[in-house]
Amino acid sequence: MLKVFEVSKAYSAQTLFDRVSFNINEGEHIGLVGRNGSGKTTLFRLLLGLEETDSGKIGIPKNYSIGYLRQHLHFTKATILEEACQGLPLEQEYDHWRVEKILFGLGFTSKDMQRSPQEFSGGFQIRLNLTKTLVFEPDLLLLDEPTNYLDIVSIRWLEKFLRTWKREFMLITHDRQFMDSVTTHTMAIHRGKVRKIQGNTGKLYQQIWQEEEIQEKTRSHEEKRRKETELFIRRFRAKARLAGMVQSRIKSLEKKQKIEQLEKLEEIEFRFSYAAFPGQQMLQVENLGFHYHPKKPWLIEALNFVLGTKERIAIVGKNGKGKSTLLRVLAEELKPLEGELKKHARLETGYFGQTNILRFNPENTIEDELIMADPRRSRERARTIGGVMLFSGDQALKKIRVLSGGEKSRVLLGKLLLTPSNLLLLDEPTNHLDMESCESLLEALQQYEGSVIFVTHDEIFLHTLAEKLIIFDRDRVLFYHGRYQNFLDDIGWENEEIQKEITIENQTVGAGSPDRNGCRERSRPFPTNGIPFGSKSALPPTKAQRQARAGWTQEKSRVMRPLAVRVHEVEKMIENVEAEISKNNQFLIAASETGDVAAIAELPKKNRQLQSQVDFLYVELEKAHHEHDVKVKYYEEKIKKME
Repeated sequence: MLKVFEVSKAYSAQTLFDRVSFNINEGEHIGLVGRNGSGKTTLFRLLLGLEETDSGKIGIPKNYSIGYLRQHLHFTKATILEEACQGLPLEQEYDHWRVEKILFGLGFTSKDMQRSPQEFSGGFQIRLNLTKTLVFEPDLLLLDEPTNYLDIVSIRWLEKFLRTWKREFMLITHDRQFMDSVTTHTMAIHRGKVRKIQGNTGKLYQQIWQEEEIQEKTRSHEEKRRKETELFIRRFRAKARLAGMVQSRIKSLEKKQKIEQLEKLEEIEFRFSYAAFPGQQMLQVENLGFHYHPKKPWLIEALNFVLGTKERIAIVGKNGKGKSTLLRVLAEELKPLEGELKKHARLETGYFGQTNILRFNPENTIEDELIMADPRRSRERARTIGGVMLFSGDQALKKIRVLSGGEKSRVLLGKLLLTPSNLLLLDEPTNHLDMESCESLLEALQQYEGSVIFVTHDEIFLHTLAEKLIIFDRDRVLFYHGRYQNFLDDIGWENEEIQKEITIENQTVGAGSPDRNGCRERSRPFPTNGIPFGSKSALPPTKAQRQARAGWTQEKSRVMRPLAVRVHEVEKMIENVEAEISKNNQFLIAASETGDVAAIAELPKKNRQLQSQVDFLYVELEKAHHEHDVKVKYYEEKIKKME
C-alpha cells in the first residue's frame, strides 16, 4: 500500500495541495481528474520523487516499483523490437512475444519490428516508450494522457489491456469514457484537496456538487442567523435585564466558526459565432484523391460525399492514414490531385488544426491574435473571449512564443469563437483540454447552427455528436451513412494482422497495386456484412448449415433472455436506490435551511447505507454484463461458423 500523508505543495502564490492524504491499495485502478493546472502531473512527479513536497510524507513500500510514461525520446538500440525489449524484467528478458503483442496492439506491424526507432514519428516513438513501460509491469503504473498519442484502434486495444491489469495504476486523461471503462476508483484534485471514491467520474462529480450545494445552503443559512444575532446584540446591549442573554449570544457568536463562501471556479464556456447560410448544400466532394508523393500510396482515393446544413461528420481511423490530410484538403490548405471540391459561395469555414497553430506570429500577444480574428476588431470583446479561454487580465498580454502547446490550442479555439462561420473543421480539438472543458466543447458543438466535420479518437464525441463517418481503414477511405455504433455493429475495425490484401475474383490484388490493365485499383465500398468481395465465404449456405444456424439461433434466444432480464432488473434496482439517495439529499438541503438537527444527523447515515447497496449492485451489474457478453460472443461464433 502506498500512503500519502498530509502533503502540501505550492508554487509561488498558487497552492496545489493543502495537507492532502490518501492511500493507493492493492489492485486499485485510479482515474485522476481535475482542472488544467490543478496539479495532476505534479502529483505524479511527487510520487516518482522528481519533486519534493513542501510538507508531509509519501510512504512507498520497499521494493515497490513505479512505472511512468516518459515523454523524453532517447533510444539506444538499432530496431523497434530490441528497443522495446529493454523494458522487460530480467527474468523475462527473452520473452519477446510479450513485447510484440503490445507493439502490435499499439499499431506497429510485423515489418516495423526490424526498423530503427528513429524512422518513426514522435507519436509512434511515444508508443514505443509506452510499450517499454507496460512490459516492465511495475507495481504502480502512472499514465499521463496516453491516448493523446494513439489512434482510435490503439485506444480500444489499450482499453482492453488496462482492464486486465493485475496491479495498480493511476490514469490522467481528458477522455471520460476511456477513464470510466478501465478504472475502479476515481480521485479528484479539487480546491487544493484530494477526494477519492470507489466508482466512476460521474459518481464523484455528483458527490462534490451535492456537498458544495449543501455547504452553500448551510453557509447562507448560518450567515442569516449570524446577522440576526448581531442585530439582537446591537439592539439590546444597553438593556440591563437582557445583559445575560446578550452575553450568551456574543459568546455563541465567537465560538461559531464562520463558513467561508466557496470561490467561483473559472470555466471555459464555448459559443461559436454563426454566419447565416442561405442554401441547403454546403459543399460537394467528387472522386477526391490525394497523395504526397507519386511513389507513395494514395491517402485519399475516390472519395464522394455531399455536406448539407447542420450536419455532424466524424473522420476516424488509424494514425498516418490521411485523416488530418483530408481536413487540410477540405480547408483548402492542400489542393486535391484528383476529383473536385465544390463549395457554396457563401460558405464560411473555421479551421482548427496543427498547421493553424504554426502560423501564429510568435511576437504577437494573445490579445493581438484574438483582435485580428474579430471582424469588429474590438479589444473589449477580445479580452472577454481571452477570459473565457482562461487568459484573464494580464495573462492576455503573454506573447505567443512563450505559450505551451495546450495554451496555443486554447488561443486558436478562442479565435474560432470570434470568427463567424457556418462550417467548422476540427482536428483533435480535445487533446489539450481538461474533462470539464471537453464537455463544454461538446455542448457548444451540439448547439452550433452550422455543420461540423471533425477528427477525433474520443468515443464520447463519436457516439454523441457524429451522425455520419468518413472512415480510414482497410487501406481505403469510406463515407459511411450511419452513426458510430452502427459502424461498429455492421463492419468494425480491421485487425492489424489480417485483411492486408483483398481477394478479388480468385486473384490477390494489394490495395493500391496495378490491376490486369496496369491501372491503379480503385477504392471499392466496404462489404456491409464484413465479407471481402470475391471471398468463398460469400457463397450461399447449404441446407444443413441453415438448419444448424437456426438451431444455434433458437438456443441463443432461450439462454440470452433470462440474462438480459437479470441485467435489466439490476439496472432498475440501481435506479431506484439512486433515486432514494437523491430524494434524501433534497431533504438534507431542506433540513439545513430549517435547522432540523435530527434530520441533518440521520439522513447522511441513511445515504451511506444506500450507497453501500449501490456499490454492491454495480458489482452485480458488472457480473451480469460480463456473463451476458461472454454468452453473446459464444453464440455469435457458433452461428458465424454456419454461414
